[in-house]
Formats: sequence, C-alpha cells, structure tokens
Amino acid sequence: MASESNSNGTVGVSLPSREGNMNTGPPVWPLDASGMLTPPSLANCERNDRLDGVCCKDLKEEDDRTLIDPDVIRDVVIGLSDGLTVPFALAAGLSSLGTSRLVVVGGIAELIAGAISMGIGGFLASSAERDHYHFMRRHISARVQRSCVGEMEREVHAVLVPVGVDEQTCQAVTKCLRDAEFDPEVDANSPSSDEEAQLLRWKNQVGLTPFLLKFGEGMEEISKRRVYISALTIGLGYLAGGIIPLIPYFFVPQAHVALAYSCIVTGIVLLIFGAVKARVTGAGTGCWRLHMGSSQHSVSWWYRGCRQLTLLLHGWKIH
Repeated sequence: MASESNSNGTVGVSLPSREGNMNTGPPVWPLDASGMLTPPSLANCERNDRLDGVCCKDLKEEDDRTLIDPDVIRDVVIGLSDGLTVPFALAAGLSSLGTSRLVVVGGIAELIAGAISMGIGGFLASSAERDHYHFMRRHISARVQRSCVGEMEREVHAVLVPVGVDEQTCQAVTKCLRDAEFDPEVDANSPSSDEEAQLLRWKNQVGLTPFLLKFGEGMEEISKRRVYISALTIGLGYLAGGIIPLIPYFFVPQAHVALAYSCIVTGIVLLIFGAVKARVTGAGTGCWRLHMGSSQHSVSWWYRGCRQLTLLLHGWKIH
C-alpha cells in the first residue's frame, strides 16, 4: 500500500479510529424529524387561536361561483341584450302588416346590419380605449422622468393614504418604485438579445409609471388581440340573440299568431339570459332583463297603434 502511494507521488493519510471519542460536538443536522422543518411565519396558521380549530385555508364561502372575465361578459351582454330586444321590437312593429314573410325579410336585414354595426362599434370603442391608455402611459412616463422625489412621493401618498397606508410606508414604496423605474441594468433603446428584450418587457410592467396608471388612473393595457375578440364577441352575440325572436315567424304564416309565440320565446330566453348573467357576474336575478324586453315590446305596440290611428284619421279626412 505504501509502495503504491509512493509510486503515484501521493502521501497517504490514515483515517481516525472508530474507537475514539465520537461525541466531540453536536450533530450538524438534527436527528429528530420533528425539528427538521419549521414552516416560515407566512405559512403559519392561527388555527390554535380559533374556537373551532379549523385552518382558514379549509374554510369556504357559501357562494362558490366561478366568475368569467368581466370584459368578455360585458361584450356578450351588449351583443345579446341588443340582439334580443331590437329585432324583437322591429318584428312586433312589422307584425301589423299581416304576413310573416315580410317580418322575416325585414328582421334578417336588420339583424345582419345590426351585427356588423355592433361589431364595428365594439372594435372602435376598444381601439379608442387602447390608444387612450398608450397616450396616458407616455404622458405619465414623461412626468415621472422630469419630476423630483418629493413630487412622486406626493402622488404615491395620494393613492395609498385613502386605503390606510401611512406616510413612512408611502415613502418606502416610492423609493422601491423609483429604483425599479430607473434600473440601469437594461438599456431601453437597444435590446441586444432575447433575454434583454424579455427583461425590458418585464421592466415596462414595474415602476412608478405602471403603478400610477393602474392605481392612480385605474387603467390597464388592452392587447390588440383583445380588440378583435371584443368586436367578434359583440357581433356574434347580436346575431345569436337577434335570431331568437324571429324563429316563430319561420314556421307560422300569420304574423299576429307568430308574434304571440315570439313574445313567449323571447320572454323565456330573456329570463334564462338574465339568470346566466347573474350566475357568472354575481349580480341579481334575470327579471330586470325581462322587464327591459317587455318595455321594448310595449313601446313598439304603442307606436304601431298610434300609427294605425293616424292613418285611420287621415283616411276619414280624405273621405
């Protein structure tokens, strides 16, 4: 063994004897499994202080509804509500002419024109909101660049104090946001790699400018994809809702009979639509939607009656 160590040019060192004193110090790692892992203070639960001894994470509310994105719900409600009421009111007015064929032709023409108009309107509205956000972002970013620390502290103070944050915390938040805003690690004018571009994209979401935009102005960025989705959702919602009041006119030749079926079908759909809307948004019942549809129908009947009365009086004057 010694010859091998000498031939290799190394020096052998003997290991300490097992029979020596093994209790020279405490073990590096705890031998008791119960003391190995101590949860951090943020993960601790105050279940011991509760009377029932139940962790707050295990508690559930009675209303466990899963809500949908409010922007999508808004577009669907705009399209479906107008589609259910406007063609229905038009069909009720055209029913005085007697034939269902004319009601169907006029209703489909209005349905297509209304869907296109509503879709374009939704696109223009979302685009205007997106352009306004970009303008406000440039405006606030320029103001942050030229403002002093005291001015930024006043703006952050105006946002956080109403929700219960003290002045010292506001100053600390302002300092952190300014450090993130003016981080010299990324050159905003020349990203040279994908990693720096990703870091620049992350940097645009932190700092004083995004903070003042979101919490001071109450604005969030709208993606270009969201603009097209909004237009498509509103247009298809109007088309889907508008075809429902016209369905009875496809099968019943007499317009006044088809109108009665249309009232029943539209009323049921309005109630279902209101109930589904209340379910996914956390709002009230669907009775208000039925009331809106019946109001449209009543106005249409009132207008039709006044028109017939005017024509009748005009005929009396002629004769």
